Amino acid sequence: MDTQWRDKKLYPALGIFTILFLLYLSFNDNLNFSFPQIFLRQPHMDFVGVNQTRFVIKSEDPKTQSLPFQELYVNGWNSYWLMEESVWESSRFRVSEMLKRGAEMGLSVCRTWAFSDGGGPNDLQLLPGVFNERVFKGLDYVIVEARKHNIRLILSLVNNLKAYGGTAQYLRWAQEAGTDVSSSRDAFFTNSTVKEYYKSFVKAVVTRKNSISGVKYSEEPAIFAWELINEPRCESSSSAAALQAWIAEMAGYVKSLDQKHLVTVGLEGFYGVEKAGSVGLNPGKWAASLGVDFIENSAIENIDFTSAHAYPHSWIKGINSDAKVDFLSHWVDSHISEAEKILKKPVLFTEVGFPSSIQKNGLYDRNIFLKIVYDKIYESAKKRKAGAGALVWQLLVEGMERYGDQFSFIAWKHPFTYKLMVEQSCRLLNTSTQGLTHKKLNQKNPCLANAS
Repeated sequence: MDTQWRDKKLYPALGIFTILFLLYLSFNDNLNFSFPQIFLRQPHMDFVGVNQTRFVIKSEDPKTQSLPFQELYVNGWNSYWLMEESVWESSRFRVSEMLKRGAEMGLSVCRTWAFSDGGGPNDLQLLPGVFNERVFKGLDYVIVEARKHNIRLILSLVNNLKAYGGTAQYLRWAQEAGTDVSSSRDAFFTNSTVKEYYKSFVKAVVTRKNSISGVKYSEEPAIFAWELINEPRCESSSSAAALQAWIAEMAGYVKSLDQKHLVTVGLEGFYGVEKAGSVGLNPGKWAASLGVDFIENSAIENIDFTSAHAYPHSWIKGINSDAKVDFLSHWVDSHISEAEKILKKPVLFTEVGFPSSIQKNGLYDRNIFLKIVYDKIYESAKKRKAGAGALVWQLLVEGMERYGDQFSFIAWKHPFTYKLMVEQSCRLLNTSTQGLTHKKLNQKNPCLANAS
């Protein structure tokens, strides 16, 4: 044996490794120190793209590149609270549990907040361009755990609502800096200072290097898409042109930073006042006055897919359940049809929320309405049309009830709904992977239990 090699090479190398490992053990808990990604082996994932009106998996493996695109139809959910609960070590297990449970239901995409704007200790953006690294590391954790469980994330970048700061916080920051800002919330879409604040935040997120994995967000396949804003609305329909210009500018900006990921707006799906033929499909006359337009906003070049939400119980008051069923049915049909024929892009129903109240026939509202959405998505998928999937609003795990509302639920405590969701996952998976192997898919997926 060459003992000289052992003495000169092996022992020093082992000594350096031991020192690094002891430093990791010593500092990781106390200083929130992240050890280099050399010790983290992540599962392989491919990026999602768009081929006409369908989502596809874009394989980077030379062995499979000659195969047809693998189409992807999405069954997923919302859990907006993942980043917030990943800030502290003591609560991260609930985030892991939510992603694990989602995977066990065959769900493939989770939509969550990548924003928290304000001056609080748990806010991500403390001031324009000033970020809380501890919270950023929470988002790092969410992304790593999602990839671990073969879940892809839609990351929303700002809230149009007041929760978590939202657009109102950006306007306050500008006012506090002495900028002449209109009192209208619509100034978020027009004021140059505010727009630069937003771009600064977007750049910080999109170009971030994950402290756990070492992978830049722009290179991370576990990110399904960037969502520009959650539920954009204007105070006046006269701001419609400003919103349209803002979407075009910001979608182009995101694409300038990241060419690998999809971009969507974050629309609820309302039609504008100019679309007289479609206004009747809105849940009420109020919807046409919000300055948003499903078709115009979605047609922008750098918007890869469009979205719609569905909340018939909160959007429409004073009508019976049968009328709400009729509205929902027409709402889903119209958005799939227009995405297919006019926009020629996939449409993802990124929030579908229904209460758990019981009807006279003994069935839960949620199951009746969710089945309508699921069946229409499945029929579209079978025909290779634009109905690309739906995300339930929203799922919780035990201990996270404080994030709940009338549409939130713990899926495994509702056996019929749980079964409905798993069945949708399985039939969409079977539709998505016709003629292709299952081998690379997550074997924890319930739909693959008997797959060879």
